[in-house]
Amino acid sequence: MSLDPDSWPRDQALARLHDMLRIRRLEERCAQLYGEQKIRGFLHLAIGEEAVAAGVLPHLQPQDKVVATYREHGHALLRGVTMNTIMAEMYGKQEGCSRGRGGSMHLFDRATNFFGGNAIVGGGLPLAAGLALADRQLGREGCVSACFFGEGAVAEGAFHESLNLASLWRLPVLFVCENNLYAMGSALARTQGDIDLVAKAKSLGVPGAQINGMSLPAVHEAARLAVAQVRAQQTPFFIELHTYRFRAHSMFDPELYRDKDEVERWKQHDPIAHFAGLLKAAALASDTEVQALDRRALQEVEAAVQFAEAGSWEPVTDLLRDVVAAA
Repeated sequence: MSLDPDSWPRDQALARLHDMLRIRRLEERCAQLYGEQKIRGFLHLAIGEEAVAAGVLPHLQPQDKVVATYREHGHALLRGVTMNTIMAEMYGKQEGCSRGRGGSMHLFDRATNFFGGNAIVGGGLPLAAGLALADRQLGREGCVSACFFGEGAVAEGAFHESLNLASLWRLPVLFVCENNLYAMGSALARTQGDIDLVAKAKSLGVPGAQINGMSLPAVHEAARLAVAQVRAQQTPFFIELHTYRFRAHSMFDPELYRDKDEVERWKQHDPIAHFAGLLKAAALASDTEVQALDRRALQEVEAAVQFAEAGSWEPVTDLLRDVVAAA
């Protein structure tokens, strides 16, 4: 595969590489901080899956809505939630995007129309349908609601209900399935009688496509076409992105369901290394420029850590804030 410089302006290509590097370095640092017990609770990393967020999010407009899963750090970051507030949320500090109350799984930012971060498998699917319905009912034309979820969610009733309603009511929802093969820890073929997820979507009246989720150019082009179709026709579309997480399901996962050789084989398809190689081959970037982008990402991460370290804990007197209604 090669990149066409006419289709990939240099600035755009470098921006997409930087997007993936920002996600990778943020999550690597979070893993380290978790080991130091600076970050507590649950932590689900998307290391290896960076092409998903970097390929889809740039095609969305500010008025569009985004709903994600508990593996949502990259989606929030590229949607415009600052790394400072993401890291502060990881720390549980009140300067976080959810005032430190949500942590890793519940990033939320109304200003960027990022509606979570959801700990419930498949929980974002009906929310995305509801957001799209609200846009329709309130006359907000041309909006798209993008919903990211894993292949494990396909087994949930919410998947079938949400796609069915989106089809029946012609709702502008882009359903993005991040198929990393194992859901929490079971291979798809062990939990689904039919592993053709696009066929499942089509059975509910939602057209779709299967895409190599480890290739940033493939995801980027598929998302461009899909978002344009949803926006123009105001009808749903389903994308299944075949991807792979290099780390365990969560920091508590002993990872007994796959062997190390398999993980190492998939690392040969690292989306960051793959795209950087394409840029160099097309003379769109040099080794020096790639290294400079990486340094920028690392500097941003360290600044975010310092911001979180300097943050403050929510006072005990505020514990009931937003929890109970005023008398």
